[in-house]
Amino acid sequence: MGESPVHTVITREELRGVEFDWFAADAHGHVAQFMAAGDEGGVPDAALASEELLEALHVWIDTRPETEPPNAPAGGFDEHLTPPQRRGAYVYDRVMEQSGVYRLVAAPRTPFTVDDLPEHLRAYLQGLTLDVTFGEARLRVGVTGVAAG
Repeated sequence: MGESPVHTVITREELRGVEFDWFAADAHGHVAQFMAAGDEGGVPDAALASEELLEALHVWIDTRPETEPPNAPAGGFDEHLTPPQRRGAYVYDRVMEQSGVYRLVAAPRTPFTVDDLPEHLRAYLQGLTLDVTFGEARLRVGVTGVAAG
């Protein structure tokens, strides 16, 4: 019999004061990377459920071929945040001093969807599907994952 996969839960204390990236899907199945910048209150509980699956999703995106040029609407600092976007994921960065508020920093022209992911990563994102459409300039996210513009 095969062993069950190990899932190390990430604690909120581990997020304090450090850069922490997590992922979610939107109502259309598009995927976004969120950079929490030490804001543990702006990270859904479901994003902390498995350090192993979070890392696997990072690797899956980071090893995809780049399919498009950078698209950082604000330019400047945001340009260096475009690698996931060049591979088909939206990128949101935390708005400092506003817990749970993220701003769009890069938008893919041709986003990939959850359906493109391996099964175990699709299952991971099922609990991380936000009732929004990525591409909105700002999103608010809380520990329950509920988001509103």
